[in-house]
Amino acid sequence: MSRCIDVHIFGRYSSLTSKLRQRVEIMGCKPATIAVQSGANIDEQYGCVVPPIYLSSTYNFTGFREPRAHDYSRRGNPGRDVVQQVLADLEGGAGAVMTGSGMSAIHLLCTVFLQPGDLLVAPHDCYGGSYRLFDSLSRRGAYKVIFVDQADDSALKQALAQKPKLVLIETPSNPLLRIVDIRYICGLAQEAGALTVVDNTFLSPVLQKPLDLGADLVVHSCTKYLNGHSDLIAGAIIAKDPALAEDLAWWANNIGVTGGAFDSYLLLRGIRTLSARVLLQQSNAGVIAAYLQRQPAVKKLYYPGLKDHPGHGIALQQQTGFGAMLSFELNGDEQAMRRFLSALKLFTLAESLGGVESLISHTATMTHAGMSAAARAQAGITDALLRISVGIEDSQDLIADLENAFQAAATR
Repeated sequence: MSRCIDVHIFGRYSSLTSKLRQRVEIMGCKPATIAVQSGANIDEQYGCVVPPIYLSSTYNFTGFREPRAHDYSRRGNPGRDVVQQVLADLEGGAGAVMTGSGMSAIHLLCTVFLQPGDLLVAPHDCYGGSYRLFDSLSRRGAYKVIFVDQADDSALKQALAQKPKLVLIETPSNPLLRIVDIRYICGLAQEAGALTVVDNTFLSPVLQKPLDLGADLVVHSCTKYLNGHSDLIAGAIIAKDPALAEDLAWWANNIGVTGGAFDSYLLLRGIRTLSARVLLQQSNAGVIAAYLQRQPAVKKLYYPGLKDHPGHGIALQQQTGFGAMLSFELNGDEQAMRRFLSALKLFTLAESLGGVESLISHTATMTHAGMSAAARAQAGITDALLRISVGIEDSQDLIADLENAFQAAATR
């Protein structure tokens, strides 16, 4: 009988240290098993099932020119080593770097792979924080950026004809849940000589594996589904190629964006329940999407799990589920919007997503406020758009909360 667990000796990136440590590598297991088992039971001193938290900022040398596996925690921390390996295992990558936030991960990507004059191709409807970063740094001459509708084949090919160095793919997109073909775009980008990075925050490795679809890199806001409890800010980049992982690790230390020891512990603890949380959230989202389809106050609904969603077919090919994010346009004026949001009791009006609690946000004034009105209009983001991150509460309670809010919105 084959076994999915293989114990062997592993080392950190050669540029950091040549010291070897023992770890458990998960071979051929499903994401739920990897999330629980990777990095567990590796403590040889006391037999801790859960890796300890190493709060020391510095480590002594055994002698002159004799550093240990770690010398300073900005460069490497034993706890961060573990969670980075777990992230790499989950995405099927050669290595990972944990950063202090999702945006610092995005910024690290641009720092490593783009120079002045280089071109970045990004989605026209990407996360508002990413849009703001790309736009502001391109205005300062750090690099050039083209925002393009990646579902428009002609526009995409025109952008790739300009020989970009990096192509960012965000699917499902934030906040309109647009789906693009990862394998197809990665193939075109490779022909153009560009590296591809996929923002996998919305689905997590439980529901989508971009590296298996041809991507070179995967980026996450670990604040979201990977942690899942809204008590941590962190980011991560996972690389398919060991050399890319090594470059990322060197630059992360160089510019000081690596994650801290306690954040590493919190992230690892969150990852342990990743699959259970995501699957329950997805189940709730499907029920809520079906309810919203029947709600006359919903002008337009965005959820890839719906058969009439334009990206439904592609999602079936590259995803193992449709996720727990959905957006809809409320049929009403600003006062109706205010009444609707004020009446909600279980959905919290807040930014972020992926936590166990259900959240709702008004895209134009919250997550995408950093985009100009013209840029939002081009991306299809209206002032009536609301984005929901579905939690793990009882789905019927969530529907009752929405029903009460729709009734309040209709009351004049």
